[in-house]
Amino acid sequence: MLNNLLVNARRHARSRVDVSVEQAGDQAVVIVQDDGAGIALEDRERVFTAFVRLPEGQRLDPGGSGLGLAISRETCRAHGGSLTVEDCTGGARFAVRLPLSEPAAGRPSGN
Repeated sequence: MLNNLLVNARRHARSRVDVSVEQAGDQAVVIVQDDGAGIALEDRERVFTAFVRLPEGQRLDPGGSGLGLAISRETCRAHGGSLTVEDCTGGARFAVRLPLSEPAAGRPSGN
């Protein structure tokens, strides 16, 4: 899922892809943002539909299938999380939210 978001961001970026990871309450939040053309408000849910490819994506990757974002969202959901497109000042900003779990008994938490 993360690899797909990074490949997409790099494909659409003009010159920059930013990735951030933080904890927000009981969730891990991963943001992948590029400085490309962005995604129109009316297309922000459509891009997660299987086989949907926006014109910019077709131009940049004529051989794509339109499955990457749909599979990525379903992967997040299968793990109790979400994948959305958020507002940003330029480019596209994808937000992954996944629940944090307690470390297994006897296993230290990682840093």
